[in-house]
Amino acid sequence: MTSVLVANRGEIARRVFRSCRALGLSTVAVHSDADADLPHVREADAAIRLPGNTPAETYLRPELIIEAARAAGADAVHPGYGFLAENAEFARAVVDAGLTWIGPSPEAIAAMGSKVRAKRLMAEADVPVLPELDPASVTADDLPVLVKASAGGGGRGMRVVSDLSALPDAIAAAQAEAGSAFGDSTVFCEHYLTSGRHIEVQILADRHGTVWAVGERECSIQRRHQKVVEEAPSPLVDAVLRAELFEAARAAAKAIGYVGAGTVEFLAAERDGRVEFFFLEMNTRLQVEHPVTEATTGLDLVAWQLRIARGERLPAEPPATRGHAIEVRLYAEDPAKDWQPQSGTLHRLSVPDAVEFTNPGEAGLRLDSGFAGGERIGVHYDPMIAKLVAVAPTRHEATTRLAGALARAQIHGVTTNRDLLVRVLRHPAFLAGETDTAFFTKHDLATLATPLAGPEVRDLSALAAALADAAENRRAARVLGRLPSGWRTVPSQPQRKVYTDGERDIEVTYRWGRHGLTDLPEWAAGRGVEAVSAEPHRVVLIVDGVRRTFSVARYPDGLGGGDSPLGSGGLGRRPALPDP
Repeated sequence: MTSVLVANRGEIARRVFRSCRALGLSTVAVHSDADADLPHVREADAAIRLPGNTPAETYLRPELIIEAARAAGADAVHPGYGFLAENAEFARAVVDAGLTWIGPSPEAIAAMGSKVRAKRLMAEADVPVLPELDPASVTADDLPVLVKASAGGGGRGMRVVSDLSALPDAIAAAQAEAGSAFGDSTVFCEHYLTSGRHIEVQILADRHGTVWAVGERECSIQRRHQKVVEEAPSPLVDAVLRAELFEAARAAAKAIGYVGAGTVEFLAAERDGRVEFFFLEMNTRLQVEHPVTEATTGLDLVAWQLRIARGERLPAEPPATRGHAIEVRLYAEDPAKDWQPQSGTLHRLSVPDAVEFTNPGEAGLRLDSGFAGGERIGVHYDPMIAKLVAVAPTRHEATTRLAGALARAQIHGVTTNRDLLVRVLRHPAFLAGETDTAFFTKHDLATLATPLAGPEVRDLSALAAALADAAENRRAARVLGRLPSGWRTVPSQPQRKVYTDGERDIEVTYRWGRHGLTDLPEWAAGRGVEAVSAEPHRVVLIVDGVRRTFSVARYPDGLGGGDSPLGSGGLGRRPALPDP
């Protein structure tokens, strides 16, 4: 193996490239037309265009991927996750083309590809499973039930049913969604645990019979059956339960002759004073949330995928785990509007002190992102922007570090779920480790989705933006650049600027005089606002007797960002005069 093509895009492609470079392997990217300017394309040693924009035209076409590998001289294919990563026919086509497939065998993928078949295989291997229900035979006594697609994943093709009369429509909707997403409309039903917890075990297995259960992760906080917050270890799992989970996960892997990195997912619930767990599915690929396991074990899971694919042996025992790691998924979406995906230009993504795609050691921050800032987030793909991971000796320290880093991050240009994530991390139930798959139902999504920066903070950000814009105008002025903006030798009207925070217009008035700022809006004058300094990108104000620093950004499309310890938010600049 000398050159690896990653049959994927964005963040996971960049992640695989990092491990390839560390092992001395050259890298090949593929990209749709929409992705031509993304960082993974720039960072690869070679890149091949897949004509078109949609996944169906590009990343979901096995023949194009294999042609690209041949054209670039790649001798191995890494599927990443999503797209064709769990497609047994694609894996088989890669092998038949004489290329190395970095993943489990096509037979193992096929065995787990049907959830119905997988549950039966696991039952035969003595792995605990929930009884399968025939959709046509579900009764009121079985409710609530989960209608679930047999193929695929990512929360698609799933419906929770609590009313028997709603079951036919739920089955039809799940079948349609599954058929569209995975090409297989088969669905089944199982009992739905309303307060279940999603616990999964990371597996690594080599070609020589060694199977590791590396550690567990908890991924209970989900929206639309898709994970949002993940952590390792789970606050639910004690030493006894961990041993049982690991034994079941190893049995699952051995039952299908698994090789490579994979994840066995379980649903756990407390009943009669003890925790029971049941097999959900096995993901025959790398997981989105693999960084929390890397952070708590010191392993490079992608490097081990590569090493196992070229025949290397695992040591007899996995490394011991240490500390605690928590990951959040930053999405371009609006939680307050039913998680509606957002598109537009991501002008800036900056998380102070975070390292990219690298374990930060015993304490620190890690950022894995498919974007660097300045790229457009389109409508064709999953809206995930980045994953941010905090690691620390304790869960409390990791939580505090992650919430603080998210709150301070500069994220400009598109609406995201950042503020919701911060509120989740600071919620008393999360801090107590009381998480389950109904978290957003139990704890009022509307409150969790409320912006961290309230109207008063956004007003101050608009004032800071007005002063920063004035400073930028004076900096760019050809004459008298040192005079304050709006300075006049005769009486004049105050300066007036209007900004929008996406919900309302914010009018700012001010006048620079020898005594500082005057003629401020009533809301600012009432708080004793004073200006300490105003520069094009940094404004220092005194508010209610407290000194506050605001960072201000501006972009060609009229959008900007206002960031401060009080909160962050986007600001749009209204024209000085309305259009005729």
